[in-house]
Amino acid sequence: MRDTNMDTSIPTTEQRNPASFRIDTKSTLEILKIINTEDKKVPFAVEKKLEAIAALVDDVVISFTNGGRLFYIGAGTSGRLGVLDASECPPTFGVPPTMVQGIIAGGTAALTTAIEGAEDDPKAGIKELELRSFNKNDVLVGITASGQAPYVLGAMIHARSLGAKVGAISCNEHSKVFDHAHHKIYLAVEPEIITGSTRLKSGTAQKLVLNMITTAAMIRIGKVYNNLMVDMMPLNAKLVDRAKRLIIEVTGCDQKTAEELYIQSNGNVRIAILMGMLDTSSQKAKELLTRSGGSINKALDLEKTEDI
Repeated sequence: MRDTNMDTSIPTTEQRNPASFRIDTKSTLEILKIINTEDKKVPFAVEKKLEAIAALVDDVVISFTNGGRLFYIGAGTSGRLGVLDASECPPTFGVPPTMVQGIIAGGTAALTTAIEGAEDDPKAGIKELELRSFNKNDVLVGITASGQAPYVLGAMIHARSLGAKVGAISCNEHSKVFDHAHHKIYLAVEPEIITGSTRLKSGTAQKLVLNMITTAAMIRIGKVYNNLMVDMMPLNAKLVDRAKRLIIEVTGCDQKTAEELYIQSNGNVRIAILMGMLDTSSQKAKELLTRSGGSINKALDLEKTEDI
């Protein structure tokens, strides 16, 4: 039984998990049950860090409001997850691709091919930030399951030296990245079912947090109306149709009116919705959105106040 004991002298992400001992002797269904049981721990680990995540989101919102950007930086699975989350922001929230950026050690090639040695160079992380003109108005979030990647650490130290806000997401309590972060998000997901395979629970936990960071920040800056994705970019026929259906759903207008509003707003769903709800021009709708920080609800409240 000594083979199942966890050695607490090594990082959690490298410890052995007693729950998966002799997993190689199990049936397919038994293996899946073990995986599923361990995966259930992940949301509870994230729940414990909601306050820390909220504080980071608030700084991201401040950055966005002041024209700043959000950067994720990581290696391996962590880096890929950052790039994934960043790449999904433009089509989902209608923001430019520069607003949220994902940086992975080893560059684009590392997205599909493991380039393990790339994470060992701290200067490479700094160079990548410099190439993107990272500055004090931006926010950097270091993502690393083990929390030791020099590539990430170098970038975080550089970002702090510029006066930027820095966050860290790691699954090791004594991670080195926490020494250089304003926002320390420790996700206690416990050891993986396959020792050291952090693409499993650690990766799942990181993905949940990244979803929270960008989704909550985008909601805060007005990219969502109630629970509708109203600032999407209609880049293809499917999304154009979805945009028009959103206009119909919110305003209650017919198909023809929705198409007219869509054209008059130049495909901007938020503007089209305000035009339909307030029976106003695209220019007036745009002005209201600007004054209300992009929020449709706040723009509606502003219009009501001015009508009194």
